[in-house]
Amino acid sequence: MRLSQKDLVMVGTDHVEYLYDKAMPLIFAGSEPRSGTMLTRAMLEAHPKLRCRGDPHHPPRAGHAQAWSKSGREKLPLDEAGVTGECWTPAFILVVIAKHGEPSSVYLSRLFPNSKFLLMVRDSRASMHSMITRKVTVAGFDLSSYRDCLNKGNKAIEVMYAQCMEVGKDKCLPVYYKQLVLHPQRSLKLILDFLGITWSDAIHEDLIGKPGGVSLFKIEGSTDQVIKPMNLEALSKWTGHIAGDVFRDMAQIAPMLAQLVYDSYANPPNYGRPDSIINNTHPVLKGDDKTPANLKGYLQANQNSTSSCLGSS
Repeated sequence: MRLSQKDLVMVGTDHVEYLYDKAMPLIFAGSEPRSGTMLTRAMLEAHPKLRCRGDPHHPPRAGHAQAWSKSGREKLPLDEAGVTGECWTPAFILVVIAKHGEPSSVYLSRLFPNSKFLLMVRDSRASMHSMITRKVTVAGFDLSSYRDCLNKGNKAIEVMYAQCMEVGKDKCLPVYYKQLVLHPQRSLKLILDFLGITWSDAIHEDLIGKPGGVSLFKIEGSTDQVIKPMNLEALSKWTGHIAGDVFRDMAQIAPMLAQLVYDSYANPPNYGRPDSIINNTHPVLKGDDKTPANLKGYLQANQNSTSSCLGSS
């Protein structure tokens, strides 16, 4: 099965045609749930040379093709039609990427393994607390148990971190959420240098929700966080919510904390000193941050939106 070039050509607001194909320089950002992929996307998409898709809900379902290929009953008609997993899955995901948002010359997405990768690294205690309190359902995670979520989140990040190390530093960059929050400009410059893209002062807040800038999606569970100014609130919001017995066993439950240079027993931990420009925490706590008009009312009614996509922020 082949898609025509017409299917994969999009015309941007600059009236330039952009051809989507498997050889293009895609970059994927992912991790365990609630680790900052949405924040990274929002900050990078304001760059004029980047266009980022939101957390995808359809591409993961393309994985069902692998199950079909193992079923004789399902595989036979697919084979007869010339539809194989090798061609169907990339084609499907490219169409989703191509027809979602404004096209540009470089693209960020999450699940099409073609170019470079950003592995978001966050203190699992914070990400699991966020997942539990926001009721973000992930298959196999018991949202009533911090112990279970921390243990399974640890296993997930262990595999992803090992894969990142395996592909090498030229292909995969670990991005620490705490550094992104404490030192946003420095962290973003490191990311852009890794991607081979020059710095732009347009990054993040000035273009959120505006044409040519950051696209906000009502169904994304982290949209309400991204519309807020950069602040420190999310770093240690988990403290005081984890039971004492779980905390005592933290080194055994989540050994990746130590490997990723987090203090397993600090409560609260010392994440470091923020840059002087990070002065938005108090306005956010007071509720002075602004919500785009097209999202007002929706976010308040949908604070418990769920996602089964591993790596959604």
